[in-house]
Amino acid sequence: MNKAELIEIAAKEADISKAAAGKALDGIMAAVVKAVSKGDNVTLVGFGTFKSAKRAARTGKNPKTGATIKIPATTVPKFSAGSGFKLAVSGKKAKK
Repeated sequence: MNKAELIEIAAKEADISKAAAGKALDGIMAAVVKAVSKGDNVTLVGFGTFKSAKRAARTGKNPKTGATIKIPATTVPKFSAGSGFKLAVSGKKAKK
């Protein structure tokens, strides 16, 4: 599924125009990116959590030449799926 297909489904489910659904999706994505880039977590209960994580510096290998290279430390975005999302994907039913 791509962004256009997601917007179409969201518009149909919420009974709004595709333009409004597109603006809403763009706004949500911008808010998530801004919060995570500041170091905040964004938790959507049942869906998952977006967060940033520090990746330590390490050494790697250039696959073409075999030369050892230094990979600098960086901060990367991470997503952890929530229990509802995991259950939906696995096809299992939630326990009561």
